[in-house]
Amino acid sequence: MENLTNQPHFKPTSQKSRINSLDVIRGIALLGILLMNINGMGLPFSYDDPTVAGGSDGLNIKVWYINELFFEGTMRGLFTLLFGAGFILLTTRLEKSGAGIKTADIYYRRIFWLLIFGLINVWILLWHGDILFPYAIFGLLLFPFRNTPIKTLIISGIILICLGSVWNISDYNNDLKIKESGVTALELKKSGTTLLEIQKNDITAWENFQKKQSPEKIKAFTEKMREGYWDVSLEKVELNHFMQTWFPYRYWVWDILSYMLIGMAFFKIKIFHGTRSTKLYLWFLIIGYGLGVTINYLEAQLILESNFDKLIMHKAAMTYQIGRLFTTMGHIGLFMLFIKSGILGFLQKALAAVGRMALTNYLMHSVITSILFYGFGFALFGTLQRYELYYIVGSIWVFQLITSPIWLKYFQYGPVEWLWRSLTYQKKQPFKIDKND
Repeated sequence: MENLTNQPHFKPTSQKSRINSLDVIRGIALLGILLMNINGMGLPFSYDDPTVAGGSDGLNIKVWYINELFFEGTMRGLFTLLFGAGFILLTTRLEKSGAGIKTADIYYRRIFWLLIFGLINVWILLWHGDILFPYAIFGLLLFPFRNTPIKTLIISGIILICLGSVWNISDYNNDLKIKESGVTALELKKSGTTLLEIQKNDITAWENFQKKQSPEKIKAFTEKMREGYWDVSLEKVELNHFMQTWFPYRYWVWDILSYMLIGMAFFKIKIFHGTRSTKLYLWFLIIGYGLGVTINYLEAQLILESNFDKLIMHKAAMTYQIGRLFTTMGHIGLFMLFIKSGILGFLQKALAAVGRMALTNYLMHSVITSILFYGFGFALFGTLQRYELYYIVGSIWVFQLITSPIWLKYFQYGPVEWLWRSLTYQKKQPFKIDKND
């Protein structure tokens, strides 16, 4: 295999050439992702339904409600937009440096190693909700579109989002048919009519649809998560397999690829550079939150009033992608205005450091929560109420906001970023900061 060291020297982005606003907003998104992930990390089967576990009253329901309005899917959306932006930043810089065809070589090697990190996160660090694996899968598709016109990228992303919404609508309509057939058959049964086999099946299908996880299954799963590393690993095999096979092609393609394409366009028009007008970011904030939070509110109210009825939750999902998109745009407006203002400079510097170490910090979430929740650590899985999980979130935030800047005082990259870059460029990258430079 030809070694890149025999070619013109291509290297990762230097600190001087970094775009600070990208690092700050990436840091915000990285920390924000934990707001939703923590529910899947610390509770059984209750990511979107607090009636299953973790509590659905008092502070618990308030936490769920706030997340539904502002954070469900939006921090992931923001992080995905930045992935698309980072793709354009990387390939543009390499092509300008004369990398030529090596641009593809470097990019695809980078994506390959991201996929490996995703597999490690799922199968070794035990986080079944990993996004690195699907990022790598759909990142493989981006390279041919790097020179695609901005308008085409945005339209393509919106089309994908709409297709995902259409699929959600189709699923809900199928659910209604299950209900209609099941209820009709039940009425016939009550009237004393002898049922056909197909009508009996309709009743079974409707009853199965309405079922939530049984207390016995929740208890068994919770106890298994409090056992040793090998027991937890084996218990998660089926869930991991589901999340890395069927799930990406039913949900992630509309959820992730769409935002990558839009993120590529946003980088090209310098949305994330902080150089656009304050007025533009203000419009992002007003329109984004005005439409997005309104849609999210209507969805949340619908679900609450139904007491988390499964059919109604599927009904609310019909507009999920629309509300998520606009709320994410509102986040962009708010965070870019925050960055442009220059206020809380110490916090912005800390967030930028978290963003520069995003991969390390993301994997660290899995390491810390595995130790806290599973049996080979403190075995807290299923023991905390939903709102109590956010004491852990806040602690992790403080820890990473403090340690990331300190680390980057002495090292050029986070440890996993350094490894990723060294593997990508097939050359050991400088790690420690040379104080003489």
